[in-house]
Amino acid sequence: MPHHSETKLLPYSADQMYALVADVARYPEFIPWTTAARVRSVSPLTDGSGEEMLADLVVGFRMFRERFGSKVTLRPGIRRIDTEYIDGPFKHMMSSWQFADAGEGCEVRFEVDFEFKNRLLQGAAGMFFHEAMTRIVRAFEARAAELYGGR
Repeated sequence: MPHHSETKLLPYSADQMYALVADVARYPEFIPWTTAARVRSVSPLTDGSGEEMLADLVVGFRMFRERFGSKVTLRPGIRRIDTEYIDGPFKHMMSSWQFADAGEGCEVRFEVDFEFKNRLLQGAAGMFFHEAMTRIVRAFEARAAELYGGR
């Protein structure tokens, strides 16, 4: 199962980076291969610590085009965003973002792992997984620079 983990120091506040990643509806504007996003619902967590969002993303690459649904748990108090797979082409998919103020900026931690149901897709994903994850993380960085300016 492909796994990617990355920690970066960025010149933005943890709150700014949290807000950027939490804005799932805007992903098609800047994330590679994301062609559409739809937020199905947003509801408060029973413990009052944040919200649960159900969202669909459509990703496309060459002839490949798939929709998948996710449950996104938003916890602004601890600046953490967790995503769990609901439906679509995956057997398993989870990701986590954590943000912490650090000096003049923030530390961003990102982890993702997934497995496709289809072995052919899984094999293809394995060949370009690291490059794709790197491009996606860089897209968030570029979006932060666009929204918040370089510091």
